Amino acid sequence: MSDDGELPRISGIGVDLPATLRIAGLVLKRTESPPSLACWTGCFPEPAGGNAAVISLVIEPAAPPEEVTLQLAHDVVSRFDVFVDRAVRYCRTRLRERHFELTSEELSWLDLPELPLAVPEAVVWADQTWAIRFTESRFRLADPYGILVTFNGTQPVDVQGLEDEQ
Repeated sequence: MSDDGELPRISGIGVDLPATLRIAGLVLKRTESPPSLACWTGCFPEPAGGNAAVISLVIEPAAPPEEVTLQLAHDVVSRFDVFVDRAVRYCRTRLRERHFELTSEELSWLDLPELPLAVPEAVVWADQTWAIRFTESRFRLADPYGILVTFNGTQPVDVQGLEDEQ
């Protein structure tokens, strides 16, 4: 913050973008990105012995986030653990579908108390879509960029492995 209490601003394409956003007690900082988009990223407090979960807010074309997008980000931050649990349950069900082509060993993992999905990251886009990406997993489907669970509002609606940098 500057001396007058205002957040410093960074210029984008003809628009001033806030350097930081405060959402539900979490600070998201503007990250380097192509000039056509604006991205802010923050980390949840690290759990004991675990990796910190990350949330990113992405606006394309680059612009300050609208109130409705900030509200969605607030909901995701405030209920992140709930949404991660929903995403895991969704994966447990959907990954049994034949088209995911899991091996018999991978199918057996779906019955384990702890599904091999870790290091969740949330991404909220300006169009009101959002997703949780599990960046680490033993599933072949997760190689090399993880498993993405897309949400419509508060409910997961799709799951996919990320083969390229999407």
